[in-house]
Amino acid sequence: MSISTARRISAFPAVLALSIASPTVIAGTTTAWPSLDEYVVVTATREPEAVANILAPVSVIDRDDIDRSLAIDITQLLGQQPGIDITPYGGPGQTVSVFIRGSNSNHTVFLVDGIRINPGTIGVAALQNVAPDLIDHIEIVKGPRSALYGTDAIGGVVNILTRVPTSTGGSARVGYGRFNTRETSGDLDLKGDAGSLSLATRWLESDGFPIYEGDTLNRGYRNLSESLTGHTHIEGVDLSVHAWNASGNTQYSDFGTPADENYRNSIGAIEASGRLSDHWATLLRLGRMRDDLRQTAIDSYAANPTPDYEVTNRTTLDWQNSIQLGAHAITAGALWMDETTRALVYGTQFDVTTHSTTGYVEDRVNLGAHHLSAAVGSTRHSTFGNHGTYSAEYGFESSPGTLWTASIGSAFRAPDSTDRFGYGGNPALRPETSRNLEIGARRRINAHQEISFAAYDNRIDNLIVFNYTADNPNGINLNVGRTRIRGLEANWQYTTDSWRARLGVAHQEPISLDSGSQLIRRSRWNANGSIERVMGAHELGLDAHLSGARPDLTYDANYNPVTVSLGGFTLLDATWRWSLRHGLMIQAKVENLLDKHYEYISGYNTMRRGVFGAIRYDFH
Repeated sequence: MSISTARRISAFPAVLALSIASPTVIAGTTTAWPSLDEYVVVTATREPEAVANILAPVSVIDRDDIDRSLAIDITQLLGQQPGIDITPYGGPGQTVSVFIRGSNSNHTVFLVDGIRINPGTIGVAALQNVAPDLIDHIEIVKGPRSALYGTDAIGGVVNILTRVPTSTGGSARVGYGRFNTRETSGDLDLKGDAGSLSLATRWLESDGFPIYEGDTLNRGYRNLSESLTGHTHIEGVDLSVHAWNASGNTQYSDFGTPADENYRNSIGAIEASGRLSDHWATLLRLGRMRDDLRQTAIDSYAANPTPDYEVTNRTTLDWQNSIQLGAHAITAGALWMDETTRALVYGTQFDVTTHSTTGYVEDRVNLGAHHLSAAVGSTRHSTFGNHGTYSAEYGFESSPGTLWTASIGSAFRAPDSTDRFGYGGNPALRPETSRNLEIGARRRINAHQEISFAAYDNRIDNLIVFNYTADNPNGINLNVGRTRIRGLEANWQYTTDSWRARLGVAHQEPISLDSGSQLIRRSRWNANGSIERVMGAHELGLDAHLSGARPDLTYDANYNPVTVSLGGFTLLDATWRWSLRHGLMIQAKVENLLDKHYEYISGYNTMRRGVFGAIRYDFH
């Protein structure tokens, strides 16, 4: 038997049950790392804005973090953020679920250069295929954002920004590590009076390791990624083009049988922006996304036996306007999406087209020590009709560098095509809805230290759960879930010219109000810390990740679900960079330094101690 997207759904019932500059290090010199206040992000309000002025909880993974990590994919970077649980289904290239603040993995909007990459099938973005080498930085906004982004933004929004040239130059890197992992990457940046152009590519191949406990067959992964960003200015209009593509092959085990699949994930966008008056700027973005996953084996359950597949094609048109009226900064616009999904999974086939239009308006105003932000959005979905959402945020600056915040917001998620027509599909499903309350504080202690705190209460109704019933012994999706997720987060950061240290701690209670049980694959607490030291041409780093115990589902001999508890764990990673003369750099990383045995998902293997090294050359 072959099942489409087996990496995403090999435990299908269990899954359903639920424009900154990077710092550089040059031989013999040091450059200070930026503080959080220095970052400018666009995701939280759809407008470029300094993090210090944003009332929503925002974090940034910058280019230096990405480069130092030597990560294979961006999920390793997301897993180092407090309040984010990742659950990989095995080794390199296997599906990874990302739970932000305890919400489901399909409750977060994932963007590449502002284009949504969540597929219209099972809803889990293929983050395992996003190569960090092509990324400039990642912006993470936690909490409801449906008023500005429409469906799915219950847990938050993650925007992955590809590389943008700041000067003419480039780099090349080759690397090798455990599991016979080979990597080659390069980028070229051109910048002049006429505009700029950035090209980047990464090829990676790994033999991987056995996915399941007790298995002895390695399952490998191949990935070829490319990105292109161009910009020019013509007659008062800024024109930009963005393109990103990832393609390759992933091997997996289909209930013990070796199998593999070919994939392609891509986005393309054209943007035009300019000023219509001194107080009015507008932007128009036309985007196209494709998520294409095809098995190489035959689905024996299909009426006409063919390989399984899942394909999403989505066209988006985003019109955004920025209007300044006195103290009011107003953002208003519309997001139109046309989506076609085709799939064959477990012998279940569908071909569905959906349309949605989201209109939104947001007003931000600063009145001395008082800061206000309010947004309303209305989404018209071709299947589920109209759905309104809102957010309101208030900030009080009690003293210079100290900001107290309070917010309330709502969000929703429309069931995707697989929820309605795939395995266990139910066309009668209703959208999931949420309401979130939050208070927080940020304090810049001095020129080197800053801290933040947040407490939130998020209630999700009509949660879609995969259930076994007497009428549906093989399982069916139902709106039976009510969830309450309460949590606390605290962050501390310290930076100097030669030191950087960070610590983030999160405690959460992701509880089903129907059963009183903790949601599976989410820990009650996690902590992440790092310390980095620059010593002339050398930079040393140590990263720690601590995770509490988490529940999971497994199945007995009769395929009945059984809840098990997975123990907590502590992981340490060590990194080293040596900047030689003439742009040459040597990098090394040891993952799981203590060689700990740990589990993200019951029955799935995780990586023990691993070493990866690379040589990089920068030219200007």
